[in-house]
Amino acid sequence: MNKLTRRDFSITLGKGLASATLLSGTSLACANTLAQKKSKLGIALVGLGSYSTHQLAPSLQVTDHCYLAGIVTGTKDKETIWKQKYNLNETSIYNYENFDSIADNPDIDIVYVVLPNSMHADFCIRAAKAGKHVICEKPMAVSVEECDAIINACKNAKVKLSVGYRMQSDPYTNEVKKYVKEKTFGEVTFVSSDAAYISRGNPEQWRLNHALSGGGALVNMGVYAIQTSIYGTGQNPIAVSAQEFSTRPDYFKDTDETITAQFEFSSGAVGHMMTSHNANGNRLKVHGDKGWFELNPAHSYGPISGITSKGNDIKFPHKRQQALQMDDFAKHILKGTVNVAPGEMGKRDMIIVEAIYKSIAEGGKKQLLNLGNMGIVS
Repeated sequence: MNKLTRRDFSITLGKGLASATLLSGTSLACANTLAQKKSKLGIALVGLGSYSTHQLAPSLQVTDHCYLAGIVTGTKDKETIWKQKYNLNETSIYNYENFDSIADNPDIDIVYVVLPNSMHADFCIRAAKAGKHVICEKPMAVSVEECDAIINACKNAKVKLSVGYRMQSDPYTNEVKKYVKEKTFGEVTFVSSDAAYISRGNPEQWRLNHALSGGGALVNMGVYAIQTSIYGTGQNPIAVSAQEFSTRPDYFKDTDETITAQFEFSSGAVGHMMTSHNANGNRLKVHGDKGWFELNPAHSYGPISGITSKGNDIKFPHKRQQALQMDDFAKHILKGTVNVAPGEMGKRDMIIVEAIYKSIAEGGKKQLLNLGNMGIVS
């Protein structure tokens, strides 16, 4: 399995450190028991880029069941800034060389990996071996093989695993699932989903580097369109065909710019998705044989908005999706509630991603999907 670092990291990841700090079965049991006795769980953020800085850390100031307990960064200046801003203990600040010693910190219950995609598997596995529950930012990994490695590591360490699918905790998503389950608009016949934005940033950013990202628009935004296509029908797809388009090859030299894909479902419903780093798209529309409903915007940080063919607006009070997401996972650990975004969901989506890339490589040829044994639908 390849383990890659950001080019501006000044350290070399120590592959042997994880095994040196592997908790014994007894220690793991003690760590899990301790977490169960807490009313709020401590989360350490691994990687202090834009998402951690502007979304996750502020969200952890308004969560009910978890809080910011630690950070992992390769930048000394960030250590000082975050320590002062969030009143962090010196003993809860780590870098990429001493990360595995997080095993000895009882204040940290959950490690949230928010690194470039190619680094997810390495740090999720190391976090699990350190006896910490794991949230892995989407996409879960850069291959199905890496997803399996993360899932197995968490199972072996007897820790919980979740993927950073914030939309799974959003009330609009639950309303969509309710409409589909209760057939509010009849049987679903067609679903359309767009998840896209225009990238005008630094062409050297890690998202445009395939070695770090594992893909372009599809693995970044496309997973949202895949997810909405699934909970918009209440089914996993049984086949997919896909196409790729590029209008800025000078900018998107290493990753996909725009991808469209068509899904087939066992009910006879069909779906169309579009994802791009060079177009704007933020919409889900579900057609049933008795009406339709639409979310527009559908995937952004909010507020989300929706309408239906019955003339109803879909409206819920706006709350930080990341706060809802992290609270949901903390409640899963503390109270045994449903894990709304388990590792198997991330693996399922990566199976679909790989099938889409394969279809493109084969000129749009239909790829059959066998997801019936995944145990995950919406």
